[in-house]
Amino acid sequence: MFRFITSKPLWINIVVAVLSSAVLILLFFASLGWITGHGQYDKVPEIVGKNLYAAKTELEAKGFKVIISDSVYTQSVPGLTVTKQIPEGSAMVKHGRTIYVTINRPVPPKIQMPSLIGFSYKSAEIYLQTMGLKLGDTTYRPDYAKNSVLAQLFNKEPIKPGTFIPLGSTIDFVLGSGESDTTINVPDVVGLTLEQAKTTLASIGIGIGSIVVVGAVSDSASAFVVRQNPAIFTEAIAGQKVINKVHPGNTMDLYIDVTKPVKDSTNTYPSEIKPLK
Repeated sequence: MFRFITSKPLWINIVVAVLSSAVLILLFFASLGWITGHGQYDKVPEIVGKNLYAAKTELEAKGFKVIISDSVYTQSVPGLTVTKQIPEGSAMVKHGRTIYVTINRPVPPKIQMPSLIGFSYKSAEIYLQTMGLKLGDTTYRPDYAKNSVLAQLFNKEPIKPGTFIPLGSTIDFVLGSGESDTTINVPDVVGLTLEQAKTTLASIGIGIGSIVVVGAVSDSASAFVVRQNPAIFTEAIAGQKVINKVHPGNTMDLYIDVTKPVKDSTNTYPSEIKPLK
């Protein structure tokens, strides 16, 4: 073959090469439309609002490819629903074009529960909304901090800040109702651990005011209450003790130490008078 080429004059070889190149170029451009699908356009179906699997079946039946490009979460839309498509429905695109879809997650993402204790009712409600949570029931108990959040509940149980819960969960509040019109005997919590005292006082609607550390306390939860204010008695006249009263919703100051106090038997309620428990 090389002998055939070399046996011809140079100009003939040049002409043959030019003509061959021209033929190849013409063949390439002639087939370009077939290769690229030029001139073949299809109308994109509207799939927003449809289930992903139904939408995928419909698109692939018309020759389109489908890729999930993103996912979001909306409570008002069923899971795996197509919420966005690119190109949009009714667009005219080349045959075999890839359609990118965004779907609604089938399972809500989880977020951390914030600490709303001490917030006003309105501030806590707004905070919940910004976090994507719902406000459920509200109940009240006597407390000087009227309309402040005293406890936050999830599924009727107290929930700690930082706990992961599904987005859109419902949170219940326990709010302070202010001071009660009724009075009760000042409870005697001297000798209890701080945690026991908190539980006792919370059960009758008494809040904790100041906690004063008396000794070298390293673990306040297990320290003992050695003094309380108000005390259970007032002795204005020597030998005449008057039982102090308190409104549910008031607070008490507690003094704590590492050593459990030896209680004075003369400074407790007589057998016929007991504090409310």
